[in-house]
Order: sequence, then structure tokens, then C-alpha cells
Amino acid sequence: MDNQVITFGCRLNAYESEAIKEALKKTDQKNLIVFNSCAVTSEAERELRQAVRKARRNNPEAKIVVTGCAAQIDPEKYAAMAEVDLVLGNVEKIVAESYDFSRQAIGDRRQAEKGSLSPTAYRRPPSVSHADHLFLSAKNSSQNFLTDHDAAKIKVNDIMSITDTAPQLVSYFENKTRAFLEIQNGCNHRCTFCIIPFGRGNSRSVAFGEIVSQVKKMVAAGHKEVVLTGVDISGYGEDLPAPLKLSQMIKRLLALVPELPRLRLSSVDVAELDEGFFEILAGEPRFMPYLHLSVQSGDDMILKRMKRRHNQKQVLDFCAKARQIRPEITFGADIIAGFPTETDEMFLNSVKLIEEAGIIFTHIFPYSKREGTPAAKMPQVNGKIIKARAKILREKGAAELQKFLQKQVGKTLKVLIEKDGIGKTENFLDVKILSDSENLKSDVIIEVVVLGTENNFLTGPRQNI
Repeated sequence: MDNQVITFGCRLNAYESEAIKEALKKTDQKNLIVFNSCAVTSEAERELRQAVRKARRNNPEAKIVVTGCAAQIDPEKYAAMAEVDLVLGNVEKIVAESYDFSRQAIGDRRQAEKGSLSPTAYRRPPSVSHADHLFLSAKNSSQNFLTDHDAAKIKVNDIMSITDTAPQLVSYFENKTRAFLEIQNGCNHRCTFCIIPFGRGNSRSVAFGEIVSQVKKMVAAGHKEVVLTGVDISGYGEDLPAPLKLSQMIKRLLALVPELPRLRLSSVDVAELDEGFFEILAGEPRFMPYLHLSVQSGDDMILKRMKRRHNQKQVLDFCAKARQIRPEITFGADIIAGFPTETDEMFLNSVKLIEEAGIIFTHIFPYSKREGTPAAKMPQVNGKIIKARAKILREKGAAELQKFLQKQVGKTLKVLIEKDGIGKTENFLDVKILSDSENLKSDVIIEVVVLGTENNFLTGPRQNI
């Protein structure tokens, strides 16, 4: 069986799965199943464990590797699973040598299943700060002891000690048109609901010269659009030897790669964007008019309890100013439904925010309690209420999208074709080409006259054919 890499979670994980594939090509290992995990919710981890068990049933002779954020945060949990042969951290997963199963220390999975090895304590590296150790202690209280065999499965470094600024760069392409480039990893903030910094470490920025080099390679390969991605890209450059703001980096990148038709960002935080960002929005047509905002809530009290750095007014003012500069701009947002202590009134502020800010792409997270986080100790909202609120938020976002799509009828829009006559506008709307679609190649930008809508798509023919 060929090696497999199975990805859970965000686009950054999808990007890094490509790096894992590149690492596996450098080894002589065969019959590996690598799970690149997500830890953003407890449901994501439940699905991961379920998938691991299924993979073992279907592939009894395979070597199963668990890596990614869930493995980084709680390696003991996954090393204790009989189905798992190796647990790798987020740093180790892109290193070919990490997948070396030849060492005797890894042992035999079947021996571990018989329980023939003595228990031993597995402890985290000592450089984790006292505050961060306390943050994780509640979650790990039941995972203190492993067998020698299980402890030997773990190759997980202390992520908080990692300071390198250049992760392995690979060309990850979505539909072979939209290229993703990791410019940053980790996060210096400690939102009360989030455990991801303990899976990713502190913020680390990729050197600007390496970003320019990689984008040039992507353009030379024929790709028309590059998306800059990371965990907290709004904080890009703060850790570099010569600090650089995100807006400064974008401006220089576009100047140094004039042949790049489209540049897009992944999720951003309005609290960290400066006036230079609006200058780019106003003066650089190659910077795409779509922004996905890390909002999380529309209620100021909930935002404070989340330890977010913005309030409702900042989000609304940001969207209004951006729309004044680029009227065609669209917005997406991450919003959590049912955060602890959220009342009906507080929840309705999130519903109102979707309409008032004109958010048409909603990524709704039903709140998921994560042990070890401050939010887990707060008064929890009933699960049925959380589910109902999440449904309302999704429906509100869907209604806003339909209203916006209707306003596009009659316009002529530039569309980057992805596949099968389907493409994306500059402001991230999906378009189906009604005529000559079978002759359209991917990776070309055409103009489309919008005649109508179909579900969540705009529809229309290519102009002047």
C-alpha cells in the first residue's frame, strides 16, 4: 500500500500535509498512514480517534502515525492508543528522519497490546513556562503514566522552545489554481477558549526573502493567485530581526513580484491591522477584496471573557471603512455559538453583527469545552441551546450571502477559472460559466456577465465569446 496522509482541520494543516508528503518521499518507509490532526474542538479529536481505529481495522499491517496539533498538545493520549505506532509533534512531522521505524525503541505494537511492559512516567520538556504548564495541567491530569513502549512512541519536542522562522516551504495548490504559502506559524495570544498556541507554539515569521522567492516560483509555475496563510498572520513580522508589519510585507511583495495577478489573505484580526493595510486596499488592485475576519462574537462582554483584543465597534468600523475604500469587498468571519455565560441577548448581538457588518461567509463553531482552558471553568451553556444558536447563525450568514449574490446580477466580474467551468471572483464569490465552459482551461482569468444565481453560485456566460 502506498503511504497515505489524512488531514483534519484548517488550510494550514492541508498545506503542511503537503510537506509531510514531501518528507515521506525521502524515506524508504512503506505502508504508512499519517493522520495530521486538529485540536480546535473536542469533536475534531473524537473524529480523529474514530478514524484511527477504523484505519487499523481496515489495514492491520500498516504503521499508523498521529501528528499535528492534537498530537503536539497531548501526545500521551495518542501514544496510549493500541492502534498507534508513532506520535510526532508539529515540528517533527515535516522531517523525514522522524518516520524511521528501524529503532528498537519503538518496539512492537502487539507486545504493548498484551500489557507486558512496565509503567513509567512521561513528562513534558522543562522549558514550558509555569503559566502554560498550569494552563495544561487539568487536561493532562489523567494522562501521567505510560508504558515504556508507549512513551517510546513519542517524538514530540517542546513547541514553546521553537524559534526558527522558516518552516519547510512547499507549493500547496487548491484545485491547482490557488496556491497557499505559509508565512507565519504559532500565536502569542491566549484566548480563553483556545488551546491551539500549545499545539503551534509562539508566533514565528518566515523571512521576507523566502516569501518572495516562493511566490516567484509559484507564479513561474503558472499560478494566478497566492494565498498567504498562518495561525496569526496579522502579527506577521513582529519577531523578525528587523521587525516588519504585515502591510509593509504585502506592499513590498507586490512590488517585487509584479507578475503576480492576485494576492489574497487567510484569516486576519482587525485589532492588528494598521493604516498601511487600508492604503494597500485602496491602491493595489492585485490585492483581492475579500477578508476572513477572526471575530468570534458580536458581544463586547463575551469578547472580554474570551480575551479578544477587539470589540464590536472596531469590527463594524473596520468593515465600513474597507467597504468605503473598495465597495465590492466581501467578508467572512469565524463566530463561536454558545460561549460560556452567553445569554440570549449576547447571542443576538452576534446575529446582528452578521447583518450590520455584511458578513456573507460564516464559519460557525458551536462552543466546545476544552479541558485546561480558562473557558472550561466558566458557567457552560446547555448543549441543545448551543446547537440551536449555531443553526441560527449559519442561517443568518446564508441569508446575507443570498442577498449579496442577487445584487451582483447584471455586473461583469473577473473570474479565475478553477475546474469544470467554475471559478472565483476577486471578492471570492463562486461562479458557474454557462457557455463554452468545456473549453475553458483552469488558471485563466476571464470576464463573466452575471445573469442570475443558482444556490450559492453566480451564473453567466463569458463576455464577448
